[in-house]
Amino acid sequence: MTVNQIICDLKNLIPLAQAEDFDNVGLLCGNPDREVTGILVCHDALENVVDEAFAKGLNLIVTFHPIIFSGLKSITGKNYVEKAVLKAIENKIAIYAIHTAFDNDYFGVNFRICEELGLKNQKVLMPKKQDLHKLEVFVPRDFSEKVKNALFEAGAGNIGFYDECSFAIPGKGTFRPIEGSNPFSGTKGVRENGDEVMISVIYETYKKNQILTAMKSAHPYEEVAYQIIQLENENHFLGLGRFGEFEEAMDEAEFLNFVKEKFSLKAIRHSNFINKKIKRVGVLGGSGASGIGAAISQKCDAYLTGDLKYHDYFQGEGKMLTCDIGHFESEQFVTEHLVELLSQKFTTFAVSKSTEKTNPVNYFL
Repeated sequence: MTVNQIICDLKNLIPLAQAEDFDNVGLLCGNPDREVTGILVCHDALENVVDEAFAKGLNLIVTFHPIIFSGLKSITGKNYVEKAVLKAIENKIAIYAIHTAFDNDYFGVNFRICEELGLKNQKVLMPKKQDLHKLEVFVPRDFSEKVKNALFEAGAGNIGFYDECSFAIPGKGTFRPIEGSNPFSGTKGVRENGDEVMISVIYETYKKNQILTAMKSAHPYEEVAYQIIQLENENHFLGLGRFGEFEEAMDEAEFLNFVKEKFSLKAIRHSNFINKKIKRVGVLGGSGASGIGAAISQKCDAYLTGDLKYHDYFQGEGKMLTCDIGHFESEQFVTEHLVELLSQKFTTFAVSKSTEKTNPVNYFL
């Protein structure tokens, strides 16, 4: 399989359209037509990780964090970013990043954190307002199943954990072929009446071109009558953060010790104790100060994230225990989780987890 073929499968598994607008996800460097010898999964595609990939004979690195985050005007090896990218290019190694596409994924970063903590009744903390559209197309009754199947195969009709969702309304359509037309049925200059069905399906905007192409290919008419309507629906299966509940509530100190053990932490920075049991917990891997308000609104007793600043700890206002467990530490299960997913998807070649240290934070105790 080529790099490009692997990427197509990766996009189906973790759609890049889920990523935040600021993010730099996708193929960062490498020849998309090169045959893949194996995949190395890492947290950060630093120079030592590129060395590891080369030593193992693996020429595709799937990284969580993008090594290139702002526009490079040149690549000469003058800093750690350019050194890693230059070495990858010189050794014909491609680098592909997923970052916030996996943060927003229902079974992504924050799902894994909740699973490690054993939280039940999980829900997305900050649902993403997805760019959804509804397609309504008018089809001759005898061709309705053919067009509907083509739409489903192109990715239309997916809602949460359901696919092939649609709605159909039968009715009567009229048309009159005029000079220059090449009608599927009917006589030029004569108004025709036909039994038609209006098929409605929802789709994510990034699928628009493939869905319209499939629709027109399956439709018998020379001129296809359809309309597209933009929707404002939130997607409760997509978004940043997660929250869930323990089966049994814990004291605050017991909770912090439990988190330290689960995440192998040396320390946890936290707000003042609020003298209440901890049962509902919100999480957001990485830099998660933006989720504090959402965690409070969801009545979380505690919130776990990283990169909190001094004033962030005041936002709980005595209602919630706010905890900074570290950026890398909160995301530490990402590479293992990705290796599991990719190993199930790509069974014909090696998918390895990087053993190189990329976390730059250390503790002097």
